[in-house]
Amino acid sequence: MLKRILYIGYYIKKLDWQKLSKFSSFVKAHYHRSAVHQIFDIVINSLIYNISLLEYYQFRFYKLPKSERSSFAGTGYMYEYQLLMNPKNYRSVLEDKRIFLKHFKNFIKHDYAELDQIKSDRSMAERLLKNDAGKLVLKSHDGQCGQGIEVIETQQLNPEVLIERMEATENNIVEEYVNQHDDLMRLSPSGLNTIRIFSQLTERDEFVLLGCRLRISVNSVVDNMAAGNLAASIDDVTGIVNGPGVYSDITLQEAEIHPITKVPILGFKVPFWEDTLKMVKDAHLSYPQCRSIGWDVAITNTGPELIEGNHDWCKLVWQLPVGKGLKPILEGHRREFLKAKNK
Repeated sequence: MLKRILYIGYYIKKLDWQKLSKFSSFVKAHYHRSAVHQIFDIVINSLIYNISLLEYYQFRFYKLPKSERSSFAGTGYMYEYQLLMNPKNYRSVLEDKRIFLKHFKNFIKHDYAELDQIKSDRSMAERLLKNDAGKLVLKSHDGQCGQGIEVIETQQLNPEVLIERMEATENNIVEEYVNQHDDLMRLSPSGLNTIRIFSQLTERDEFVLLGCRLRISVNSVVDNMAAGNLAASIDDVTGIVNGPGVYSDITLQEAEIHPITKVPILGFKVPFWEDTLKMVKDAHLSYPQCRSIGWDVAITNTGPELIEGNHDWCKLVWQLPVGKGLKPILEGHRREFLKAKNK
């Protein structure tokens, strides 16, 4: 219990108070729960189910029966699970984009360079500026959830201006913008819409899919759910979206068609599906030191490629699109891991 209380202190420290107020007002208006009642319920549920304060709303606990709440994997549980599966001393390959790009180079097709490289060799910058997409992506090697990412037109740049821009924005990696598949472009052209694939390696090093989701940008250059975008569940076998797009913002309704392009989300078929699954399997088997990874995959007209991998993958993108808690799946892997470890 002491650990759960300490977690609450951490949740309060990291809390987005504006979002909490927004969600609280929504629940008060639509479910007639007073603010005092909500605060009490939030704290109790956080202590019992090991969830963050905002996850009380994002998991829709305010309208769920108690019998269903224990099946959700919240922040506290995921921290402990991912710490077990992905030891800190092996995380740098996934945490540091510079190391990731080098380790998984066989699964990456787009061009990229580090700031120090283009400073010492202007020809690398010139090569990147001539890419077919006509755009570059600037990012930090340790950026999370799309924060700080900038997409910029190459016509605005030369090597010196590119370097100045990277220094000004504290982005030390520049990548060729990935042109997504025509089908995904029709669905949402504002940003690169990636496939999030959650995978697990068993104690026998067998590759297991935990779930697949389509992350859909909504008038945004990034597709992260935390940035206000949609995520939808994909059938693991067919690659067809089998549920509506959902937001983590409880005030927004789920969408079966894209709110801007009006292209159907439900029933959308992800191109190159078998190739995508094979690539992710090969990538994960190449780094078994981390046993539970959330992969971001871009689909282009010539096939899939890796964008990044996450050791601390998002429980919201995993669970919200299917409308239920999936913690029992992880519990099975956790028990197997500890059993093998204790032999």
